Amino acid sequence: MPLNETLSDYWRTIQGQLFPWLEEELGPLGEKHKQLVTVLELARVEDFLHHWRGVVGRPLEDRAALARSFVAKATFNIPMTTMLIERLLVDKTLRRLCGWERLGEVPSESTFSRAFAEFAESALPSRLHEALIKRTHADRLVGHISRDSTAIEAREKPQLVAGTFRLRVAAPEEQKPKRGRPRKGEERPQAMRRLERQPDMSLREMLADLPRHCAIGAKRDAKGFKTSWTGYKLHLDVADGGVPVSCLLTSASLHDSQAAIPLATMTAARTINLYDLMDSAYDAPEIRDYGRSLGHVVIIDVNPRCVPGLKQELADEARRQKRAGYKLAEDVRYNERSTVERVNGRLKDDFGGRTVRVRGHDKVMCHLMFGILTLSVDALMRMVT
Repeated sequence: MPLNETLSDYWRTIQGQLFPWLEEELGPLGEKHKQLVTVLELARVEDFLHHWRGVVGRPLEDRAALARSFVAKATFNIPMTTMLIERLLVDKTLRRLCGWERLGEVPSESTFSRAFAEFAESALPSRLHEALIKRTHADRLVGHISRDSTAIEAREKPQLVAGTFRLRVAAPEEQKPKRGRPRKGEERPQAMRRLERQPDMSLREMLADLPRHCAIGAKRDAKGFKTSWTGYKLHLDVADGGVPVSCLLTSASLHDSQAAIPLATMTAARTINLYDLMDSAYDAPEIRDYGRSLGHVVIIDVNPRCVPGLKQELADEARRQKRAGYKLAEDVRYNERSTVERVNGRLKDDFGGRTVRVRGHDKVMCHLMFGILTLSVDALMRMVT
């Protein structure tokens, strides 16, 4: 079934049946309450959680209610768990939507913490997001996939790992290279770069090869000013309409190009697209060749740093095209890449991307994925409404 028809069926069920029934049971619903109901209806949190009834020992708190509350935290853009608990205690409608009828049923902060650790270890929001994308994009042909990364600031100390900026991980049994200059006539084997190794690796091996520790990242903005941060870097593949399809969280020190091939592999398993759009940070022949091997048209902005005089030549050509009133078809399509920039901004402004209060890769990824899950449902519903 086409995507529009699938989403329309969901929306008719939610708006025509679910909202009236909930308002009759709970009272008037605000816009954020309705948004939360829509996310929970499409995400189907309960289908991905285990039921512990009948187990010997003290019964665990209802994990489904706790998972729904973390979805509510991202939907309402609540920065801290303590503030979420306070909101649950005063907002009766929100509390009942999450699954607690009485005030005394709301768990303590420590219970929320333990449940969040379990969700992070099992990658619950990532699995929810993957299932949502596969369910809604099974028969959809995506025109453009826009790829980019964004800085994620974390409240933890960076790990200074030796060889952080090297792109190769030596095998344990491999001998270390000799120090110093090679002798005359001596040829030493060159280490393969990560981009050269990735096309022959499985997705699991590629993800295991990427650094995931907290580090210091730096980049130049559009005006040429250098900025730095401590934390991580979130890599996104975004489809037309602002729907995140694939996500990766790596160390902040990792270059954007190193996550392009793993992202492309993840996206190809979830949907079918025609064009890959990337900025000049991804200008590498390995990335272009891998995208073409997937049957995509790869459009990457040219990086003029490696070729002397190329920057001035490109500027002169752009001036001539502007004077003639002519634009290349690739340049027109490349303008669609701003989709991923808007998604990065929405994630940070509206869905908790700026309020990371947990430590460690898995927990930071879990926090961000609850926001991405909510953002994805919101973007899908905007296609209909």
